[in-house]
Amino acid sequence: MSDERRGYVYGLTAYAMWGFFPIYFKFLRPSPPLEILAHRVVWSVVFVALLLTVMRNWRFLGRLVRTPRLLGGVTLAAVLIGVNWGTYIYGVNSSRVVETALGYFITPLLVVLLGVTVMGERLRPLQWAAVGIGGLAVAILTIDYGRLPYIALTLAASFGCYGLIKKRMSLPPAEGLFVESAVLMLPALAFLTWLNLSGEAKFGHVSATHTVLMLIAGVLTAIPLLLFAAATNRVPLVGLGILQYVAPILQLAVGVLIYHEPMPPARLAGFGLVWLALIVFTADGIRSVRNAARIRAAQAMTA
Repeated sequence: MSDERRGYVYGLTAYAMWGFFPIYFKFLRPSPPLEILAHRVVWSVVFVALLLTVMRNWRFLGRLVRTPRLLGGVTLAAVLIGVNWGTYIYGVNSSRVVETALGYFITPLLVVLLGVTVMGERLRPLQWAAVGIGGLAVAILTIDYGRLPYIALTLAASFGCYGLIKKRMSLPPAEGLFVESAVLMLPALAFLTWLNLSGEAKFGHVSATHTVLMLIAGVLTAIPLLLFAAATNRVPLVGLGILQYVAPILQLAVGVLIYHEPMPPARLAGFGLVWLALIVFTADGIRSVRNAARIRAAQAMTA
């Protein structure tokens, strides 16, 4: 198997795991979302710490401590990914899996807007068209829901801003996940302590299966992130752009086909516009990459 094909296998596996996460989080009920999030943070730290110990790779902590700006960026990234994880768990366990899928569908469009507003990037006409179609879709879905799809928008905004911050840092995936989880670990432990003292904790009091599933939350958090990192080193950017739609497609299927969440005509129309925006966005990206490759080839021939 070639290195690129191996990268696609890693990427598909990562996105498939993320796509079926709603099923996993449903099994963690009756734990409330904050308890699930706290355990996810704590066991992520434990698992990645073991992994880094095996890899004998703790030197990055020295660089982190000596670089306040990097430490501040990691802290902000930790808060954003914590908001993302918590919102996602809440959405799944409040029977809004379809809305969580919408959040990850519109994330690429929001990232484009962040590129314009924060990074000062200029959009091509088709990119503006995709963003406009996506905005119309959100308006239609707002009318259908009778409210802003706040779960979807929170997921998209938190993950988009998280990606923007991560782009400006240079921590590898395992090290980055460890530090981000470690930043959240103290409040997570404080919350779990309060839950136990108040007698509200579900961990260890529901069933053996529930306890084991809570314990492996950290493993299931880390594995797809590490697989994704392996894929990014092997798969072209266009390929990664297409792969990113696997997870929300699977989440949507899980919400509609397994949990029978409603998909009335207006909602379906809104999703249809989102998909149209993503088709336009992806097609423009593929065309741009191909044009750049042709220009490089022409320059190489004339050099």
